[in-house]
Amino acid sequence: MSDTNWSWDRMRTGILWVIIPLLVGLILASSVVPKPVIGVIRLEDAIYGYSAQNMIKQIQYAAENPEVRAVVLVFESPGGTVVDTEAVYFELTKLREKKPVVTAVNAMAASGAYYLSANTDYIYVKPTSLIGNIGVIGYLPPAPFIIEDIITTGPYKLWGAPRDSDMRQIEMVKQGFFEAVTLGRGDKLTAGPETIFSGQIWVGSDAVRLGIADDLGGEAEAAAKAAELAKVANYEVTDLAALAGISTGGFPFFFQSPDGMTYPYPNEAGVYLLYIPPLPVKQ
Repeated sequence: MSDTNWSWDRMRTGILWVIIPLLVGLILASSVVPKPVIGVIRLEDAIYGYSAQNMIKQIQYAAENPEVRAVVLVFESPGGTVVDTEAVYFELTKLREKKPVVTAVNAMAASGAYYLSANTDYIYVKPTSLIGNIGVIGYLPPAPFIIEDIITTGPYKLWGAPRDSDMRQIEMVKQGFFEAVTLGRGDKLTAGPETIFSGQIWVGSDAVRLGIADDLGGEAEAAAKAAELAKVANYEVTDLAALAGISTGGFPFFFQSPDGMTYPYPNEAGVYLLYIPPLPVKQ
């Protein structure tokens, strides 16, 4: 064997000793290092104490775990109570300081659910999704009256407040809702306040035209957008409910009649960010 051939053999052997461990290392690294996660949080109910706490637990999990690089909120909700919607809104604001959040609307994101959607980076809707209903609805307490068997220390101890106080509260909540939408959507809105804040509910294609939503699409498009905003690739999409320790259960938010019929009205009087569809009219 010539000196040249012997040198080539030694060189190839040396190269193999370098390349093989490198390839093995790359393979092992790819199998050990976890993929970045796009976390999915679903709301398929009204927004009230139980569902809001479940959302908050998942939002906090996403904020605290570095493998979750972005979040997709999937909505199927008519809205709900003011205080619970605001609680989720504040947690979303803190999450968005760290990670992108994108909304995907299935059949509906109305009133309080849209309030939350406006606090995300991008909103996808289906052409016939129902979006909007920006505004407040309130069930006023009855006018105070005397109940002989109950003694109270003031005229509003039993009722909480005079009726005009409730009306002022509704106006205050309305203005807060309008400000949240204006802050969240900004220059994306293509219609004036008289249209946007009319309380109307739009189908998804009209919502995109008005700037209420950004684009037509579903969960896959929302996950891809979230990954783009987070600047990650080769990601996996994971529902966060199980990871955050969410259990099924809860209690009925809507009124149920003695015969088991569920109506689109909340069980308790109060002020709500809630879409209530009209009941069919019997001829």
